[in-house]
Amino acid sequence: MPLALLALAVGAFGIGTTEFVVTGLLPEVSDEYGVSIPTAGFTASGYALGVLLGAPLMAIAGARVSRKRMLMLMMVLFTVGNAVSAVAPAFGVLLAGRVIASLAHGAFFGIGSVVAATLVAPERRASAIAMMFTGLTVANVVGVPAGTLLGQQVSWRLTFAVITVIGLIALAGVAALVPANAGGEPGEAGGGGRRPGGVRRELAAFGNAQVLLAMAMTVLGFGGVFAAITYVAPMMTDAAGFAESSVTWLLALFGVGMVVGNLVGGQLADRALMPLLYVSLGALALALAAFTVTANDKVGAAVTLPLIGAFGFATVPPLQKRILDHAAEAPTLASAVNIGAFNLGNALAAWLGGLVLAAGGGETLPNLVGAAMAASALALAVFAAALERRDRRAAGAGDAAGAVGAPGVVARGGSVPGAPAATPEGARH
Repeated sequence: MPLALLALAVGAFGIGTTEFVVTGLLPEVSDEYGVSIPTAGFTASGYALGVLLGAPLMAIAGARVSRKRMLMLMMVLFTVGNAVSAVAPAFGVLLAGRVIASLAHGAFFGIGSVVAATLVAPERRASAIAMMFTGLTVANVVGVPAGTLLGQQVSWRLTFAVITVIGLIALAGVAALVPANAGGEPGEAGGGGRRPGGVRRELAAFGNAQVLLAMAMTVLGFGGVFAAITYVAPMMTDAAGFAESSVTWLLALFGVGMVVGNLVGGQLADRALMPLLYVSLGALALALAAFTVTANDKVGAAVTLPLIGAFGFATVPPLQKRILDHAAEAPTLASAVNIGAFNLGNALAAWLGGLVLAAGGGETLPNLVGAAMAASALALAVFAAALERRDRRAAGAGDAAGAVGAPGVVARGGSVPGAPAATPEGARH
C-alpha cells in the first residue's frame, strides 16, 4: 500500500469525525451559548449544506491547480475551520467555523479519489479508493464515539482542538507522501498533476449519461441507508426496547459493518464492478425491508444494523470508480460532486423518513422508504448496464461499417500494422 494512501485516510478520518461528532455534543453546545437544541443543530445542517456547495465550488476553483496542491489547500481549510470552532467566542462564529471546514469535505474526497486511483495499478483502483474511505468508516467506529466522550466528559472545545491536530497531521502527510504529479497524466500541462482544459472540460463530464446515472445511484443507494440510520435511536428504544445508553454501541456495530463493506467492496469492484453493484444494492434493499421487522427485536436489530452498514458502504468504491471511469478526461469535478450526492441522499432520505413518521406510520416504517430507494438504485444500475451494452454494440457496428472499403484495414479481427487496438469505454464492466 503506498504511504500516500495512508495520508489520505488520515484526512478522511478527520473529516468523518468532525462531520458527525457534533450531533453527540449538541447539549454541550446548547448550554455553552444559551441556544436551543434545534438551533445548536444548525452546526450539523450548516455543515451538510457546506458540503453540497463546497464540493463543486472548490473543484471548479482549483480546476487549473495541481491535485496535490488542492489536497493541501483543502486540509488547510479544514484545519482552520476546526480551529475556529474550538475557540469560537459566540455561536455564530462556531457556525462559521463549521461551514469553513465543510467546504473542504467534498473536494478532498473527490480529488482524493482521483489521486488514490492513480497511485496504484489500474486493476487495483477501486481498492485504493476504498483504502482512503476507510478513514471515513473508521471515524464512525472510533473517532465519533471518542470525540463525543471527550466533549461530554471534558470539553467540546477540546474535541475540535484534537480534530484540528488531526488536520495538521494529514496536511503534513499529504505534503510529504503524495507525489507532486499525483492524479496527473504524463504530458498534462507539463506534469505536476495539472489538468488542461479548465472548467469547461470538467463540466463536459456531466454530458455523459453514465456519470449522471452513477450519481443518481449514489443519491438513492446511500440515501436508503440514512432513511433508517437517521431515526435509529427512537427505533432502538421504542421498537426494540433498548436503553438509550445502548444506542452508542449499536451505532458502533453499524460502523463496523461500514468498514467491512467498504474494504470488501473495494476488492470486489476491481474484479466485477457491475455485479457487485447488483448484489450490494439488492442486498441493501432486502436488509432495509427486513429491518422493518427485525427492528422490533433486540437480537434481530443487532444483526441487521451491521448488514445495512456493510451493504450500503460496499457501493461507495464501485460508484466512485465508475464516475472516474466515465469522466476519465476530466474527473475532478464529477468525483467531487458525487461526494455531495451522498449528502443529498442523506438529506432526501431523512426528509422522506420524517414524512412517514409524521403521518403516524410507526417507528420502523422509514426502513421501507430506504428499501424503496435502494431498489430504485438497483433499477438504475440495471438500466445503466443495458445502456452501456447498447452503446458498445453501436460503437462496434460503426467501427465495422467504417472499416469496409478503407484501404489496408481488415474489417474483422485485423488492423493497420502498428495501430493501437481500440477498447470500448467501460468494456471491463
